[in-house]
Amino acid sequence: MEQFERFNEEKLPREKVFRDPIHGQIIVDNQIIMDLINTPEFQRLRRVKQLGTSSFTFHGAEHSRFGHCLGVYEITRQMCNNFQRNYPSKQPGDGLWDDRQRPVALCAALLHDLGHGPYSHTFEHIFHTNHEQITRQLITSPETNINKILQRVSPDFPHQVASVIDHTYPNKQVVQMISSQVDADRMDYLQRDSYYTGTNYGKFDLDRVLHVMRPVKDGIAFEISGMHAVEDYIISRLQMYLQVYFHPVSRSMEVILDHLLMRAKHIYEHPNEFEPSFTPYMLMPFFNKRFTLDDYLALDDGVLTTYFNHWTHSSDDILNDLANRFMNRRPFKSAIYDQQTADLLPTLRNLIQTAGFDERYYTAVNDSFKLPYDTYNPKASKPQTQIELVQPNGEFIELSQVSTLVASVSGREAGDQRFFFPKEMLQSQQSIEIFEPIYEKFQSYIQNNHIINPEEEK
Repeated sequence: MEQFERFNEEKLPREKVFRDPIHGQIIVDNQIIMDLINTPEFQRLRRVKQLGTSSFTFHGAEHSRFGHCLGVYEITRQMCNNFQRNYPSKQPGDGLWDDRQRPVALCAALLHDLGHGPYSHTFEHIFHTNHEQITRQLITSPETNINKILQRVSPDFPHQVASVIDHTYPNKQVVQMISSQVDADRMDYLQRDSYYTGTNYGKFDLDRVLHVMRPVKDGIAFEISGMHAVEDYIISRLQMYLQVYFHPVSRSMEVILDHLLMRAKHIYEHPNEFEPSFTPYMLMPFFNKRFTLDDYLALDDGVLTTYFNHWTHSSDDILNDLANRFMNRRPFKSAIYDQQTADLLPTLRNLIQTAGFDERYYTAVNDSFKLPYDTYNPKASKPQTQIELVQPNGEFIELSQVSTLVASVSGREAGDQRFFFPKEMLQSQQSIEIFEPIYEKFQSYIQNNHIINPEEEK
């Protein structure tokens, strides 16, 4: 493969090393990889937090997508080394590792999160962007520095890298390295997020998992001797979602962020009704739904935070208040609801509206559920590649068939659905006496952080 030779021609005379708290050392020995890291498009990721609003809950969670992308690259590099050392292909179609796939695997790993925007998931919801689509554009657009560097390997190389990210690349081993139920992306963010949040939930034996991983004809499998290491990874992932990613305070701050941007968008679209001079120039292309890649790349967490700080002095009371709540960490409170109590939400919204809060901006529902592990279902909208174990006789067996622990969580969603509202609704004494009966009635629907029907409790 000519592009493999071109990639190898750009070997650095001496390895570059990034010191990393998770992997110790991240080693770069190729000029292509080094040049990709040094592009403005990739350096922007230093200014985009990996965990968005989670730093309001776990103050150490200030790490960036830059560090995560380097980590995914390093894990993928170790996978390639392991496969080439222990499972090198002897002939075409033997299901073993063809090291000519290394360049596309390493570049896809490094660039897989390139298109994330500031506070990415909230930003995507408000402005209807798609970070995976933006990532593919940044890789394939002739105008980007990323594309120009990838073109040095071969004219078709950028499209090959992009096809790994959208799961259409023909080599399933490479695709599953970057995206599967045990991939380099998940293995890095679990370890990295656990470290920076100061928790232990995401820690698992990464070295062991990598050691028992092996290429097979249709993707990647694991030696059955390493079952418990893979099992531990599955449970670690479950715990991280329940304890960190689904934390109600982080979700509350995300709700405030969502409503803050929603209010800003509304003011911009109605200048005669609100502020004619409201012109947040760097966001206007997104409000107008006509943005370029350059507009997108100009945004990062710092840009949005600067606007939020400015909006704390807005003449619009709602924008002002939401900006202050976000900047000064004044989260909404929340209560869990279920199918039996969901019909009480309109009543609660009415009480909040009567108490003087616009329910469009001061209430929200948010459901966060995750499948810890799922077996393959071809009828699913996004079928998962299940985890296969290789037995001593060479036959495969699916993980949950031999792990009672994984079987107990397989196919079962974990999480909750919450109703968010202003903390003021729960205060025992309010300065405005006329609203006290409203607060008391609202509080009768909340018990132990759950929504209840007070009539049924009598």
